[in-house]
Amino acid sequence: MITRENGQKALGVGVIGAGMISDIYISNMISKFENLEVYSITSKHMEHAKEKAAKYGLAAVSLEEMLADPRIDMVVVLTPVGSHAELITAALNAGKHVYTEKTITDSTESAAKLLKLAAEKKLYLGSAPDTFLGSALQTARKAIEDGLLGEVTSISATANRCNDVLQTFFGFLREPGAGILFDYAVYYMTAMVSLLGPVARTAAFVRTPYPQHRNIDPKSPDFGKMMDTPNESQVSAILQFACGCTGTLQLNADSNLKDQARFFVYGTKGMLTLTDPNQFGNDVVYLANEYSEEGMRDTKPEILPPANSWSENSRGIGPSEMADAILSGRKNRANGEMAYHVLEVLEGMLQSGKDGCFVELKSGCEKPAALSD
Repeated sequence: MITRENGQKALGVGVIGAGMISDIYISNMISKFENLEVYSITSKHMEHAKEKAAKYGLAAVSLEEMLADPRIDMVVVLTPVGSHAELITAALNAGKHVYTEKTITDSTESAAKLLKLAAEKKLYLGSAPDTFLGSALQTARKAIEDGLLGEVTSISATANRCNDVLQTFFGFLREPGAGILFDYAVYYMTAMVSLLGPVARTAAFVRTPYPQHRNIDPKSPDFGKMMDTPNESQVSAILQFACGCTGTLQLNADSNLKDQARFFVYGTKGMLTLTDPNQFGNDVVYLANEYSEEGMRDTKPEILPPANSWSENSRGIGPSEMADAILSGRKNRANGEMAYHVLEVLEGMLQSGKDGCFVELKSGCEKPAALSD
């Protein structure tokens, strides 16, 4: 931990993973968040770590060197989900707080062990997505808590992707734990839980209709060859929340590359239209119920004022918010408890798709506190 000239305390950070997502994390953690001081980066592919280190003025080190560095208070894990459990375990055992990219791990069994270890070590464990801290979802949350919708009755989301493209250019999507549920539905489920609280039970139809795809990258040595793509790509799920609300989630990765996300929250006094929860900002639109005791009224869609200023790509706000929680001794918002519950919901959908039954969720979590400026 360091204290800056202005008195601001900051945690030392080491980054594990030098893939595409690392650029926005590192640049934001360096330029936007005074309570973080990024020192080093490591990667399974050290040549990539050295490139990022040169770009951002960091040290490229081995994992062992990073975990032994007394300046490092927090490790930010940006690797594919299959490596999370091993890396998080190593960091916690080295006495480091950990924030990881989504999902927390690829199974509730391994995630439970990590939460237990973090508690034993009295360390913080946080997990992406942190997009629910952005202006769009915080605006929706404020509208709900202010009573703008009346009694919230249901929530619904539909989105699409294109695996023909994605699974060619992003090989990690072909690895275990990187199907549309763990890699993409995690944004929607985290958003829903942040707005309505934990899920009580779920059921889903889950499909993998195209277990192979052709490599369409003309620059790839495997261009034109068939690739094994065993992960689920289509999900239609229903949800019952502990608060009594119901919800639906439908995702299709065998469709259009340009996301056409549709995300709604319904209440007795009106409804909200949201956008892709993989983003931090965008408009939140309120449409009041046209009928009241006074009769019909002509209402028009209303763009709600943002609840905070985090509307741009703010990846890194999760580690920064966790650093603030560590320094002030409170619970972080993008915490392991919520990440574990979301993972259990997604795992439950997979189980329901296999067994054809409702799955009762065993875990719960608190709705994270609202975040304003």
